[in-house]
Amino acid sequence: MDETCDIAVIGAGAAGLAAGIFAAQRLPAARVVLMDGAAQIGAKILVSGGGRCNVVHRSVGADDFNADQPFVRHVLSAFDQDDAIRWFESLGVLLKQEPTGKLFPTTNRARTVLDALLARCRELKIQVLRQHRVHSVDAVGDDDGDEPRFAIHHEAGIVTAQRVVMATGGRSLPRTGSDGQGWRIAQSLGHSVTPTYPALVPLVLEPSFFHRTLQGISQEVELSTYQGGKQIDRRRGSLLWTHFGVSGPVVSDASRFWVIAQTVGKQNGDRAQVRCNLVPSADFQEIDRWLVAAAAHSPKRGAVSVLSEKLPQRVASVLADQAGVDRNVSIGQMPRDDRRKLVHYLIDLLLPVVRDRGWNYAEVTAGGVPLQEVDYRSMASKRIKGLYLIGEMLDCEGRIGGFNFQWAWSTGHVAGCAAAASLS
Repeated sequence: MDETCDIAVIGAGAAGLAAGIFAAQRLPAARVVLMDGAAQIGAKILVSGGGRCNVVHRSVGADDFNADQPFVRHVLSAFDQDDAIRWFESLGVLLKQEPTGKLFPTTNRARTVLDALLARCRELKIQVLRQHRVHSVDAVGDDDGDEPRFAIHHEAGIVTAQRVVMATGGRSLPRTGSDGQGWRIAQSLGHSVTPTYPALVPLVLEPSFFHRTLQGISQEVELSTYQGGKQIDRRRGSLLWTHFGVSGPVVSDASRFWVIAQTVGKQNGDRAQVRCNLVPSADFQEIDRWLVAAAAHSPKRGAVSVLSEKLPQRVASVLADQAGVDRNVSIGQMPRDDRRKLVHYLIDLLLPVVRDRGWNYAEVTAGGVPLQEVDYRSMASKRIKGLYLIGEMLDCEGRIGGFNFQWAWSTGHVAGCAAAASLS
């Protein structure tokens, strides 16, 4: 089946739905078509936030993203978190803010978000073509070569469009339809793609480590990532011990640094490391003085009892065992060398990471089309007139907590409005 339209959006995820809606609102007379390879679109929206969809964060800035800061700042200023909140309210999706700053629909159902976006598409008469996986896009131009035109080849035929918005996502959560096909199309049109890696992904530890005994325990820690002995990232947050290793917000945010460092390090023998401070912000001297003071004040207390003041009790017990501390010895009888060894375990615990958990568990992709190849004012390609690139296709990813959805809404808004304006 061959069709024609004014604006074709390839990929009907968060960014694609936003781009289609804003394009149709900006130019109601335009025929806007959304194309997606899945039978049921919006799968990534539905599984996000544990099925609740963390729509946005209360405070979003350029430093929440791993990308060119001025570029991100310009895009966010065009459609920020307050704009996103008002937009969803206009769609009938009321949001509630949690203590972490994350905003979720008051229904606690991701389906509420997706249904509202699809309902708006119907109101605007946007055609949503499911099971229309795009294989290739040709920039064919018009007869005199002045106005761009594209032939979009999909499973059921060809769609010809004057403007194309690429919103196919990256490679994260492939069960939702993300497979990197969009990058291959972008490359065929003259764009480059940086190396891509799983990001916001749990980390797997060596089976012999003690994580299994702590499964289900969450605690505040500070993680530092090293490459070749040089610290490349440090952050504080909640860590969750699991049967396979470690997860939780702080691990998710740190993971991209370990994954990239480990991949690059394999080429020159610099193995990446993740070290954990179980007493965030404290240093060796501070913890050592604390233990000395505890021994002076309550010399008969057990070491695990003392450690439990700063750690979950089960963590304190396991850590004492790992440090070789006799659980029966009192804090006042602990030899100096044992105490100092225990302090090292507390503030500089090496996590023996063997790999990340892979694309099936990664929430987002690091890498993609370089931002330098896109105009931040419109998300328009600098290589192909009439082409726009948005969302996870770009070499920009945010930290966990709704920031990547904000990137989808913001880039979708900029591209949708710009594509419509270029036609009007």
